[in-house]
Amino acid sequence: MTYPLPNASTDLSGQVALITGASSGLGARFARVLAASGAKVAIAARRLDRLEELAVEIRAAGGTALPIQLDVTDAEQLIAAVAKAEAELGTVTILVNNAGIPDAQRAHKMPLELIDRVLDINVRAPFILSAEVARRLLAAKLPGRIINIASIAAFNYSGNGAALYSVSKAAVARMTEALAVEWAAAGINVNGIAPGAFESEMMDGMLSRMGDIAQYFPRKRIAKAAQMDSTLLFLASPASDAVTGTVIKIDDGQSPR
Repeated sequence: MTYPLPNASTDLSGQVALITGASSGLGARFARVLAASGAKVAIAARRLDRLEELAVEIRAAGGTALPIQLDVTDAEQLIAAVAKAEAELGTVTILVNNAGIPDAQRAHKMPLELIDRVLDINVRAPFILSAEVARRLLAAKLPGRIINIASIAAFNYSGNGAALYSVSKAAVARMTEALAVEWAAAGINVNGIAPGAFESEMMDGMLSRMGDIAQYFPRKRIAKAAQMDSTLLFLASPASDAVTGTVIKIDDGQSPR
């Protein structure tokens, strides 16, 4: 096989992407970026009205978007979402497991219902979706890209009252590594992104509770979603053909190493 010089294409024409948590924040940005690069996007979240607004925007820019209402705590809905995306757009070849929630409580104060919800959304849902997308790719004998959104908290916990969130995102990072091995022979790449503090709806909630945390960062800022575009496109595109089982940290120098 010959490669262009440089081998850096981010053209996603002919690809179908499914993005969870796409109704706002990082997920909405991911959907816009993948659509602008040529992928047909299935955008999934609970808030259908926001998904429909995003779909109108993507279509107006010349893209293809399919809104799918989805509660990621419901396993049957997860399977159905993949089936709907495939039926209307084609086999899902790019999956972005973006949906997630913080816990924002001390471990010993968390009710069992919240513990279950954090693990259902942050760990169980991406595992089920990854397995369902991979199952269909294997059956179709197609390569694919799975991108899991972890967090810098998977590698660094400061004791600020989000221990389970840290644990759940560490599980996402390990899930990325393990599933990359599981499907390597089939050409299904599984990688992750571990963001630090980026502007998002989740971050807005954290700032309302904790105040201006940016003052404690070396660069005194909260990163912008657009600063993740190049990493997302790299992992979703032909340029990352040999990259699998990797979690890329993007934290703007915020966290100690």
